[in-house]
Amino acid sequence: MDAIFAPWRMAYIGGEKPEGCVLCRDSLRSGELVVCEGKSCFIMVNRYPYTGGHLMIVPFRHLNSLAELLPEERQELFAFLDLSVRVLAEAMKPEGFNIGMNLGKAAGAGIDDHLHLHVVPRWGGDTNFMSVIGGVRVIPEDVVGTSKRLRPFFEKLQREVCE
Repeated sequence: MDAIFAPWRMAYIGGEKPEGCVLCRDSLRSGELVVCEGKSCFIMVNRYPYTGGHLMIVPFRHLNSLAELLPEERQELFAFLDLSVRVLAEAMKPEGFNIGMNLGKAAGAGIDDHLHLHVVPRWGGDTNFMSVIGGVRVIPEDVVGTSKRLRPFFEKLQREVCE
């Protein structure tokens, strides 16, 4: 018999479900998963990561098309991409990265009405036997712990970039 324990899921299962876009809620931006905020975008740890350290860069404005991005949003989005890669490289020492957007349901977007960019750190062998044989991903650190661990790196590197 297979048994997978994920006690942090109970808060979601038993909790009140938010209405509207989950990436627009002000409570999300002030929450424990947000590791960095700018003028038009924020960076958060993905609540349902592909690997440990999986980040999402999200514009504050609710939009679902690259064409809708204002020049300053586009600039900050990609500055935050650079910052995210630098933070993850220093904090987690990955061997590579997957970076991308899923635009539209047909492209695999789980949240298709609010554009966001994924930054996924990767290591050789991170698609281990659990994923291949059991069809299960093993994330060794809870996302709040990941957020707490990454936040000081973001604060340090963001200061360096802005100076």
